[in-house]
Amino acid sequence: MKSTLLKVAAFSALSLSACIGSSQAGKENTIATDVSASASTNVVKDSLSSKAATAAEVIAKKEVPVLCYHQIRDWKASDSKRAHDDIIPPANFSQHIKMLADSGYHTILPDELYDYLNYGKKLPEKPIMITFDDTDLDQYTVGAKELKKHGFKGVFFIMTVSIGRPRYMNKAQIKELSDEGHVIASHTWNHKNFAQFTDEDWEIQIDKPTKTLETITGKKVEYFAYPYGVSKAENLHKLKEHGFKAAFILSTKRDPNYPLFTIRRIIDPGTYTARNLYNSINKSFK
Repeated sequence: MKSTLLKVAAFSALSLSACIGSSQAGKENTIATDVSASASTNVVKDSLSSKAATAAEVIAKKEVPVLCYHQIRDWKASDSKRAHDDIIPPANFSQHIKMLADSGYHTILPDELYDYLNYGKKLPEKPIMITFDDTDLDQYTVGAKELKKHGFKGVFFIMTVSIGRPRYMNKAQIKELSDEGHVIASHTWNHKNFAQFTDEDWEIQIDKPTKTLETITGKKVEYFAYPYGVSKAENLHKLKEHGFKAAFILSTKRDPNYPLFTIRRIIDPGTYTARNLYNSINKSFK
């Protein structure tokens, strides 16, 4: 009898110990789960704490220099003097890009600029963006290769009607640029003036080109450059509705209500020396 009581007592003690251990473990698991949940909540809170800037706050930020290029080739006798602004000889382009690298500039891409303007995210010292309009083949054969020498990345605003035509980039070249870390963005279907858009142009000039470029690159297309640098205030909100995060004009004034959709760029004229470009950057962007 005594032996039986001892066994029962021992079993009860073991059971009690197991229950306490199980309870403690459960408590620790609950605490761990609560801590994990709390950490996750904090992460969510942190991600939501970045409040988007107002239009006035965006305009108040220091502008980041954004350069625009078109054709990179030697001038022809048939080129007008005005065309020399949009056509930069390869030797000049090379000197200008080298000057930027030697001067300590670091290229950034549209997402970085957007996050800086909208959320105050930090940028590298002396940031600059290099952009190319119109899909010209020399942007791939000359422009991208020159950027690569200095570890630079660029933004290529593609006019989709030109893809695969003589003197323009093809799908494989556009995909290669994207795969190498450059950004592929929209420049309409056939360079129609944004200020002259009709209702049907939103599909022809915006939605279809976006789909074409996304099919080529496998990446979202979220940035746009206006043909001729011309925007239209009453239509700026529609770009956001059609999936764009920001858009780029040329050297005209930003829209006070939609500064993210009127980000300024300047053309680097083919007639400029590297010193001219350096001075223009510092004068144009405050």
